[in-house]
Amino acid sequence: MQGERGSEMLTREAEGLRALAATDEIHIPRVIGLTRSGYGAALILEYIERQPPKPDSMTRLGRRLAHMHGHRATRFGWETNNFIGRLDQINTREADWAVFYGRHRLAYQMRLAVRNGLMSAGEVPAEENLIAHLRMHLPAHIGPALLHGDLWSGNYLFGPGGTPFLIDPAVYYGHAEVDLAMTRLFGGFDKSFYAAYREVRPCDGDENYLTDIYQLYYLLVHLNLFGSSYYSSVRRIMDRYFGRSAGKL
Repeated sequence: MQGERGSEMLTREAEGLRALAATDEIHIPRVIGLTRSGYGAALILEYIERQPPKPDSMTRLGRRLAHMHGHRATRFGWETNNFIGRLDQINTREADWAVFYGRHRLAYQMRLAVRNGLMSAGEVPAEENLIAHLRMHLPAHIGPALLHGDLWSGNYLFGPGGTPFLIDPAVYYGHAEVDLAMTRLFGGFDKSFYAAYREVRPCDGDENYLTDIYQLYYLLVHLNLFGSSYYSSVRRIMDRYFGRSAGKL
């Protein structure tokens, strides 16, 4: 990657990979090193030979992810900001999940969409109203779980023996259901993945609501990355829970 920002993105990725690997719960390619030069930076990882999945590969991925989510912190967020795609991901520590998710995930991306001309200011609920809504509808007791942070089908692979590996994380401590919501955004994973995950970690709230409200963040990210083709998906979830304007909250 070129430039200082590219170097920072790879630095944060390396930190995330090391954090996931340190749990010793799930396979992660080993970080060999990060090189920098006047031309940019390169992240050097262990080579994993992609292989076809075994019949139990998705089961193993679901179970291992659930155990990884058992690694907890005292507060939500992360020690540094990092990236979701090429966008900044703000990880300021918060004791309250509704504050963290409302302020640093939804409100931040909504403001960015307004600046990018993809939403109007009148469509965006006030930050305090977002937080109030989340406090009303999220489960009462959410523990800060270590998240992959960007868990779509392009960010896992199967290595020798069909062993699942996670790659390209955007880590922070948040509600475990965020990772599950992202897995469902583009068609979902195999049903054996979800069955295995739920054997270890049952859903602690309204699964349909949690899927919608956590997918909203990723849809806002896609709106800001790729443009107006994602607007209708963002608007559908916002209409369902927040109405057509800030005044309706």
